[in-house]
Amino acid sequence: MLKPFTNRLYSASILVALLFSADSYAGKDDFTKKIELASLYQNADGIAKRASYQGNVVIVQGSLKVSADELEIDASKGEGNEIFIATGNPAKYSQQQEDGSIVTAHADKIEYHRQTRSLTLEGNAEIKQNSSSVKGKSIKFNMELEQIIAQGSDQESGRVITTFQPVSKPKEPKTKQQDKQP
Repeated sequence: MLKPFTNRLYSASILVALLFSADSYAGKDDFTKKIELASLYQNADGIAKRASYQGNVVIVQGSLKVSADELEIDASKGEGNEIFIATGNPAKYSQQQEDGSIVTAHADKIEYHRQTRSLTLEGNAEIKQNSSSVKGKSIKFNMELEQIIAQGSDQESGRVITTFQPVSKPKEPKTKQQDKQP
């Protein structure tokens, strides 16, 4: 009686492992680390190659973290073509980049397409790196190529809002001649 449940649990674990085993420029070391997925409830169908996780879903692999209310995994198109759909209020993603900076994103729905190594953020979407950000109705982020395509929101002007914070120029040390000038 436990065998079908065990097989589903095993299949679901494999589906999650498939997502994070892909190479990416963002946090390459993350993809060599173990994956931990926690939720209050899970359901997996090994034949259909689909799984769902509900209730305080958290996926961690190295510096990569996804948190959501629900997570759906569709691996029906075969290895390398999996689609992960995280939904929440909001669903969140964060990962440390190779240069040490942190990329964070949140939206009502976050889709990860393993084949293209891309995130699609839908509904109240925002992606941030350092002190810069992009906000819009939807944002597509290619993790490997570090490219962003954003569509305007229904808020305010309906435009995509991009914010770049100024970088402060380092102060030059005073020389002895500068000290002597009136």
